[in-house]
Amino acid sequence: MLRCWCLVFLAAGVAHSQIPDLPPGAEIIPDLVYASPGHDLRLDLFCPNSGEGPFPAVIYLHGGGWRSGSRRQFYRYAAQMAGAGFVGATIEYRLSGEARYPAAIEDSRAAVRWLRAHAAKYRIDPLRIGVAGQSAGGHLAVLLGVGTNAAEQVRAVAAFNPITDLTSVTQGEAGEAVTAFLGTTYNAGAEIWREASPLTHVSGRSAPMLFLHGTADTTVPYRQSVLMCAALRKAAVPCEMYSAEGKGHLWFFNSETDFIATLLRMEDFFRRYLQ
Repeated sequence: MLRCWCLVFLAAGVAHSQIPDLPPGAEIIPDLVYASPGHDLRLDLFCPNSGEGPFPAVIYLHGGGWRSGSRRQFYRYAAQMAGAGFVGATIEYRLSGEARYPAAIEDSRAAVRWLRAHAAKYRIDPLRIGVAGQSAGGHLAVLLGVGTNAAEQVRAVAAFNPITDLTSVTQGEAGEAVTAFLGTTYNAGAEIWREASPLTHVSGRSAPMLFLHGTADTTVPYRQSVLMCAALRKAAVPCEMYSAEGKGHLWFFNSETDFIATLLRMEDFFRRYLQ
């Protein structure tokens, strides 16, 4: 049975500055290729180092307006969650400067399929896969959560300040990022904007979701999470809100207190819906 060893970081040539602090009970394998849409896309796998499993798994999707960002963004969350008994996959995906919609969501779906295909090898329960993401990565996470293809379905979603209705952010910096992501303005391609909006696809088959959002977020309005949660509840899908009063867009990365609080809330959520 293959196990994850933190020492493989050195073999793979990963710099010490990139290695997260691993809690007791967590190990890691970096640089695994999960898809090759023209070039290799990689993920880093965080694993519990005790117990036989199979373990629930969480895929982590970084933010950056679909045009920047790194899979290292969620390293601390993935490491801590691995210590708590969850396999974690922090993935890279194609950015809008390379490939436009639906490339990023296709890559995210490919990561789900990869985890299921390699479940036995890495002690993963293929029926207990969740996803977490922030901002643009939160949008992709929620879009995964409303999908209906069985091979790509996830059981639970934790989304940090996600955009859920692209049609409501057609102007300003957010509108420019969405336009670059979709490859068309709203006026020229309104149907694509609706198609890429998770809010459009809510149904009774959607995954339970947890939204963590700052009420003073000026990059992605807090209302984006509120409206999505309301739509899910209307469809009788469990939805929870973690509202950070007076906090902006990157509040959970900028404060140790907020990091710990959101980590615990996310762990509790995934423990209930993946276990």
